Amino acid sequence: MKLMDAVRYGFSNYANFKGRTDRPTFWWWVLALFILFFVLNLVDAALMGSFQPGPDGKPTPGQPVSAIAGLATLLPSLAMAVRRLHDVGKSGWWLLLGFVPFVGQLVLLYFYVQPSSPNALPSA
Repeated sequence: MKLMDAVRYGFSNYANFKGRTDRPTFWWWVLALFILFFVLNLVDAALMGSFQPGPDGKPTPGQPVSAIAGLATLLPSLAMAVRRLHDVGKSGWWLLLGFVPFVGQLVLLYFYVQPSSPNALPSA
């Protein structure tokens, strides 16, 4: 699967929290989002000004383009992550571990890099 296939798959299954997503598809999706937000942060910087506070110390207006894209990709990203957890034999509820600072993200990263488990689809 290639980058554009993963993006199509992510948006076509944007609210599908059942099933599985294999490791390459998940990581192509992550790469696509990384590239998208890198470019959109540059667009926001060009439109709204610097990322740093202004000379008077007041914050800059924000990053509206990135915020809109973040909202548009939130549900597909959650669904992709849940399906990836299903693929390694974990329940989608493990995604809540991401709220635990530092350790939670490391555990999720460990789950995401595991190979597919051919016969382990957890019950919802």
